[in-house]
Amino acid sequence: MQIAEEQDGHLDVMLGSEDATDLLAEELGQEVERIARAADRGHVDVIRELLQTPIAIDHVNRLGWTALLEVIILGDGGRRHAECVRLLLAAGANPNLANGQGVTPLAHARRRGQDEVIRLLEAAGAR
Repeated sequence: MQIAEEQDGHLDVMLGSEDATDLLAEELGQEVERIARAADRGHVDVIRELLQTPIAIDHVNRLGWTALLEVIILGDGGRRHAECVRLLLAAGANPNLANGQGVTPLAHARRRGQDEVIRLLEAAGAR
């Protein structure tokens, strides 16, 4: 997927990839699913754009995961994924909302050795 910033500040996604179509061509009612997919893939610019829409940031999907949990569980904890975590937290994601098995985002990040994500979560009040 290619993303280019237009002059008006909105993202222009060059179609031709399934990710672009999946992430940006669905109805507003599916924003929550879109933000979770963008987060786990580390699509920082897509996250920024989606956070400009009305969204239930702590929506829990059928797996018992929020977008924050998804980026930690499926991401690698690198620079892009850490930035997704930072954006989600800044938008009000609950850093203590556990998955369906009761495992918190902080516990998942610790298990995966995601040091920057751990720092971000702790700064946001994660326990």
